[in-house]
Amino acid sequence: MPIDQPNSTRRLSVSTWSLHRTLGDYAVYGPDTKEPSSLNNTDKHGQLTLLELPARLAAFGISTLEICHFHLPSLDAGYLKELRSTLQHERVELFSLLIDEGDITHPTNGDRDQDWIRSWLEVAGQLGAKRSRVIAGKTSPTGANLQNSIHRLRQLADYAEEQGVRLMTENWFSLLSQPVAVRTVFEQLNERIGLCFDFGNWSGPTKYEALTSIAPYAESCHTKAHFSDNDEIDKDDYIRCLEITRAANFSGPYTLIYDGPNPDEWDGLQREKEIVAPYIQA
Repeated sequence: MPIDQPNSTRRLSVSTWSLHRTLGDYAVYGPDTKEPSSLNNTDKHGQLTLLELPARLAAFGISTLEICHFHLPSLDAGYLKELRSTLQHERVELFSLLIDEGDITHPTNGDRDQDWIRSWLEVAGQLGAKRSRVIAGKTSPTGANLQNSIHRLRQLADYAEEQGVRLMTENWFSLLSQPVAVRTVFEQLNERIGLCFDFGNWSGPTKYEALTSIAPYAESCHTKAHFSDNDEIDKDDYIRCLEITRAANFSGPYTLIYDGPNPDEWDGLQREKEIVAPYIQA
């Protein structure tokens, strides 16, 4: 039986991606990449370490966090235990571990990548994460590729549950680049996984219609605003996307994703936070 889902509550959250400059050195690595030499070295030359982030986040008024896998400076069991304890001490919920690499639909490396993702699901369990988001696939959304993804996602969901974690995927990369593909996966998996709904991943004239069609599956929302080269936020687009979540009765965490040109990431997050706040209270 699937694990019980945590209570759905609207709340603000932040991804470590939004603070990658603050956290310092990082390298996005996957199953086909040698782990960076800095792994198991907690000195990342940033303004904050990951262990210091929960207290800073709590002071910022946010008590939910998502961590990108490559931002963990160590996979040592003692470090993971210390990070979990720090999160608990600061009363910061680790909502999701974001596994940002791997292609389970790769024609030759699918098994390898699935095993690599499984190892990260174990890390998610050690950290006490409620969810873990994986990539559904980077191949084109053919019928065969979608069925392969569905089969492998079901297996990963089973393994995640053994770790006390609920699996999610995202409307991201080629396989889930179209609403019909997203709907196919979620209809066939029948609530076995959740959707990380990212309205910064899609663009074009059909963007809002496409997002509206998949919003009912959302269990989390990557709430990404677009910033111009002059650091001007596209408020109209941001609000229109937020209205889609409201219409879908979304009730999970709104994870602020900041990737603008201003190196002051806390300032960018504050600007996003002020626009999203009314949707938390609604």
